[in-house]
Amino acid sequence: MASKDLNQSLADAKKAKEDEFYTQLTDIERELKHYKKHFRDKVVYCNCDDPRVSNFFHYFSYSFERVGLKKLITTCYKSQDVDLFSQNNSQVALYLEYLGDKNQNMVPDPAEIGAKTLNGDGDFRSPESIELLKQADIVVTNPPFSLFREYLAQLMKHNKKFVIVGNQNAISYKEVFRLIKDNKLWLGHNNGDMSFRVPDSYAPRTTRFWVDDKGQKWRSLGNACWFTNLDLAKRHEDLILYKTYTPEDYPTYDNYDAIEVSKVVDLPVDYDGIMGVPLTFLDKHNPDQFEILGLSGTDYPTTKKYGKKERVVDGVRKKSNTGTLGCVIRADSFGAGTHFDVGYPVKGIYRRLFIRRKGRTS
Repeated sequence: MASKDLNQSLADAKKAKEDEFYTQLTDIERELKHYKKHFRDKVVYCNCDDPRVSNFFHYFSYSFERVGLKKLITTCYKSQDVDLFSQNNSQVALYLEYLGDKNQNMVPDPAEIGAKTLNGDGDFRSPESIELLKQADIVVTNPPFSLFREYLAQLMKHNKKFVIVGNQNAISYKEVFRLIKDNKLWLGHNNGDMSFRVPDSYAPRTTRFWVDDKGQKWRSLGNACWFTNLDLAKRHEDLILYKTYTPEDYPTYDNYDAIEVSKVVDLPVDYDGIMGVPLTFLDKHNPDQFEILGLSGTDYPTTKKYGKKERVVDGVRKKSNTGTLGCVIRADSFGAGTHFDVGYPVKGIYRRLFIRRKGRTS
């Protein structure tokens, strides 16, 4: 892809998706403390980060000696809105290499430690950025959410370790879920509600949006996730199970050979078959305790194919029946919520992961 096309692609993505979300230092510190052993003598690359405003640069430069880094590299896309943070307005692609300073007791000034201008636009897919990526041992950043698939694919192609911020919705992307299922990608330590600074150009929203007393706009996401392929202690903690299986409490899906478990906390201790669980299960997943088998709406084999389906929402039949049926449970009648008429009423369930206790067979 030509540099001009890359530039336009990233610019269009930001304009259309509003995915400039600036991660708070407190969230970075809270997550990265669980990976300290991985950073020693490593080259860390933050390839979506203007060092003048990035809290990822702040964290790694300030804790460079304590963490024991070998080198810190940061680059940023040239159209980043640095005016938002009252910095000089130059919209340039920056490149910085930091080798530490044993006498440093504060965040270094990028201008004083050799921040340079890249020849290109700083897009993470540009030749310059890819050459820097090849030098890195670990990549840590908050990439554009709308380009998450492409960003992750690049990391996997170059066999890089990483800790990156994403949206929980990315779990259901075909390419991402395949990595999760194959135990090549998992969620980090802290997932759920996170607050981000956003550019002044972002329109106000009725929920999860506010302006602080300094005029800074903020957005929060209830489904923010850290994605990583670095091992951490949380992955090896067993879920404590205490509920027992009964057919009344755990109905079987009409179209999948699995039972519905609506809350992770309700996973039964004595069921060895396949279970459908919410995506939030991944925050608690221990690969030594459970195996991930599939995801509803993908190519996981169904036990029943319907000849027809008609969507019924709150008792009202809808003309549009597009989309994947997903998991459904047979119902007595069409009532509140989303149902389908497949010759009889079935009730739609939110997207489910299919799991089974490790070493068990159904």
